[in-house]
Amino acid sequence: MSRKVIIAGNWKMNKTASQGKALVEELKAKVAGISNADIVVCPPFTTLCAVVEAAKGSNVKVGSQNIHWAESGAFTGEISGAMLKEAGVEYVIIGHSERRQYFGETDETVNKRLKATLAAGLKPIVCIGETLEEREGNKTETVLDTQIKGGFAGIAASDMKNMIIAYEPVWAIGTGKTATPAMAQETHAYIRKVVASLYDIETAEAVRIQYGGSMKADNSAELTAQKDIDGGLIGGASLKADDFTNLIKNAIA
Repeated sequence: MSRKVIIAGNWKMNKTASQGKALVEELKAKVAGISNADIVVCPPFTTLCAVVEAAKGSNVKVGSQNIHWAESGAFTGEISGAMLKEAGVEYVIIGHSERRQYFGETDETVNKRLKATLAAGLKPIVCIGETLEEREGNKTETVLDTQIKGGFAGIAASDMKNMIIAYEPVWAIGTGKTATPAMAQETHAYIRKVVASLYDIETAEAVRIQYGGSMKADNSAELTAQKDIDGGLIGGASLKADDFTNLIKNAIA
């Protein structure tokens, strides 16, 4: 099965509305005409509307960095699926390692946020991955198995067609360390195997799995050339239009 490459830029807590608009104006001119990759940018909440407006009519899609599971209510600092949908968002990052590390995200809350994302008609980017301690303790597969089964509990096979999984080796985020393409492929293949065990091979083959561990322009081609690596969830390299464009073009070369 041929899976379309998807490159998503997670801006994290960077870029004001005016800065985000300027970045997308520059980016969309550089990536115009690229049809063999889905290109997504995920700004902070306050920057979303400006970026959605700037991206209109282009091949750049917009995602959110989080979503709450409730439709509304007394959840200070949170944002609902309906709010994101009306703002023009198409994708939602769920369970990023920083959300797990700093804000108490669990497999249970990932599952609740995932269900809210699907209910709102948005496309989920579900993050999973192990820490350095877990990897060195040979617990990678156990951790991933637990995260996938917990995060996808109660999710129907029919809901998997728009699902994106982002494998984040936590030890390789912002550290400059990167899993070799062979190491990344081995882990991605395992993730697909777990999905197949939960659903079926056809469903697993349709799910796109991104690599989220310090992908850059100089390694994106080699990573996406691997059988089970379908793109990247990009941090720092997505904050400059030239860097992000080069990464995308190399990934689909």
